[in-house]
Amino acid sequence: MATVAEQGTLVTTVKSWPARAKTFYNDVRTEMKKVTTPSYKEVQATTAVVIITVFIFGVYFWIVDNAIGHAIDWVLHSLTRR
Repeated sequence: MATVAEQGTLVTTVKSWPARAKTFYNDVRTEMKKVTTPSYKEVQATTAVVIITVFIFGVYFWIVDNAIGHAIDWVLHSLTRR
């Protein structure tokens, strides 16, 4: 069972919830007013950067994957020849 001090803290926490929620929503509203949507050109530019970057990383990982695969094949082939 909770002590009197713990119950008082719980009651205070529950009673302060509406005020804290109102403060939170006011803060959210204030921050959302600062948000701007990007222009069409900005969206195009960032999309192009993302597509090019994904392509470059894809090629890089394909090369690394093939190199590691060939190295493992060579090691396994070398070990089984003896």
